[in-house]
Amino acid sequence: MSRRPRVPWPRTLRARLTAGLVVLLAISCAAVGVAAVIELNGFLTRRVDQQLTDVGSRFPASLEHAGQKPDDHDGDEHGDTRRQATGTFGARLVNGTVVNAAVVRPGDATTDLGVPLSARDRQKLAAVPADGRGHSVHLSALDDYRVVASPGRDGDVLITGLPLEPVEAAVHRLEAVAAIVFGVALAATGVAGALWVRWSLRPLSRVAATATRVSELPLASGEVALPPRAPESDPRGEVGRVAAAFNRMLGHVEDALTKRHASEERLRRFAADASHELRTPVASVRGHAELALLHPGPVPPEVTRALERIAAESSRMGEMVDEMLLLARLDAGRPLESRPVDLTRLVLDAVTDARAAGPGHRWALDLPEEPVTVTGDAHRLQQVVANLLANARGHTPAGTKVTVSLSADGPDAVLTVHDDGPGIPADIQPDVFERFTRADHRRTNAPGGGAGLGLSIVAAVVRAHGGGVEVESRPGSTTFTVRVPTERGAGNNRARHPQ
Repeated sequence: MSRRPRVPWPRTLRARLTAGLVVLLAISCAAVGVAAVIELNGFLTRRVDQQLTDVGSRFPASLEHAGQKPDDHDGDEHGDTRRQATGTFGARLVNGTVVNAAVVRPGDATTDLGVPLSARDRQKLAAVPADGRGHSVHLSALDDYRVVASPGRDGDVLITGLPLEPVEAAVHRLEAVAAIVFGVALAATGVAGALWVRWSLRPLSRVAATATRVSELPLASGEVALPPRAPESDPRGEVGRVAAAFNRMLGHVEDALTKRHASEERLRRFAADASHELRTPVASVRGHAELALLHPGPVPPEVTRALERIAAESSRMGEMVDEMLLLARLDAGRPLESRPVDLTRLVLDAVTDARAAGPGHRWALDLPEEPVTVTGDAHRLQQVVANLLANARGHTPAGTKVTVSLSADGPDAVLTVHDDGPGIPADIQPDVFERFTRADHRRTNAPGGGAGLGLSIVAAVVRAHGGGVEVESRPGSTTFTVRVPTERGAGNNRARHPQ
């Protein structure tokens, strides 16, 4: 089933207002033109009826004596043409049948008695009521006529008619003139209306331009400087009220962004200060626990176990403090080291360490033959790879295959970490790089799970290097992809290195 083509409709308010103005004017012009044509046609038709009344039925009555000369010798041998206009038609009907028909030809006003009336024409003439009023008929031999029928003295019916061609010509001329005039008026109105609407909606266009600039700003994070306000016009008009309301809304948004930024700065400073202040007591607790474990005297097993737990948890807490401090420094925009880093060697060392830490997993490497070099902080990049591998090791069961791939894709170095584990829950994936995001405990085999900062550190460090990270996960397949700009182009030939 074919679909009907949709009628194109203007999309912008300016185009709609202009189109509406032109359509309304076109309807008005059409109404005026139709009314003028109808009125002119009626007026000229009434003039023809008046002429028929004035000439009476002398011409059709003379047809009864066709072939005889009138007594006053003012006619011709075919019919009385005195006071008859060219094209005058006459017919005489006896008992509903046309017995005589003639028309006045142009030139010397001769009468043509040989009008070839068809059967249909004769029926039309017979159907004209003898009421002395004008009626329009179409005769195939003569075209459109206005006729008047009146009863004759001998019981016959006499029909006199005048052609409607002059009336139709005048009406058609009026139609042509009206079409030209109204067409020019519509075109001029369309242009003038478009300019007027554009000028009237200029403040609204400025509001739209300001809104577009605001929509392009990174409002999600950081300090944002909003563009200048939209110029306000007359507040008594709709456009002026829209501009004023929009500017008030921008003011509220700017205040909210300023307060949010200030709150984030306070929270960031608090996290940095707290992390910095916690490093010393945590290290002290850990040191005392380890020192107590080294005591040579007899220590009850319960105390030994407690000291071991204190040392382990203080170590984990120290790592968490270091991670929070790193995130605070990255949030503050502190620059990282910028040195050439052999990413190939870094990935190889990280996989070797992961293989030693997770012997129950199957590890595989996919490295290019040529080294991939990037410019950045080697320690932080090593932390990115280590966190991704620790995430794969800690959230997948033993026997899972983890494949680490490295390649050069144009100006970027691409690192992927893929595992065939149970996958990341769909409701977690949008926030997987947010801080303190924890996966479902059914997916982890680490005691107590992590703090939820590893992947957020990955995202922050990669962003600090001008790159990006993304994840695709489904049951049986999880892939983290990291892109970091390279120092120089690298070859793309690969060699598989199973571990």
